[in-house]
Amino acid sequence: MAGSAQQARRMAPEFSLGRDAVSVRQRVEAVERLLERSFTLPGTSQPVGLDAIIGLVPVAGNAIGAVMGLYLVWEARNLGMSKWQMSRMVGNVGLDAAIGAIPLAGIVGDFLFRSNSRNLRIVRKHLDRHHPSSRIIEG
Repeated sequence: MAGSAQQARRMAPEFSLGRDAVSVRQRVEAVERLLERSFTLPGTSQPVGLDAIIGLVPVAGNAIGAVMGLYLVWEARNLGMSKWQMSRMVGNVGLDAAIGAIPLAGIVGDFLFRSNSRNLRIVRKHLDRHHPSSRIIEG
């Protein structure tokens, strides 16, 4: 059993809890991946994440998804992003929550309006402009 625990530990991504731009980028990208693109629906190429799954639970699931989405806004605040950028991000989360509150249409809305992916683009744009060394080249 010890061997499998070590292997699992090696497979898990390592994240720094630092406030530097590289650490923030890694965390924000990981949270977006978890909430929007954790796995692919069988028989399709449609990525699905935790946000869509917990959105199936009436009221509470939608609220939990919104709170998890607000984590990206909190990280944006720690980066010193402008109030305008953070307002756009909060608006994306709010619109996603409003769409998700509509029975049945909310399920489709989770697939079509991915607030966390939109917010990740806003954060990446800020990081690329103000902290270009935070870009991680994957090879």
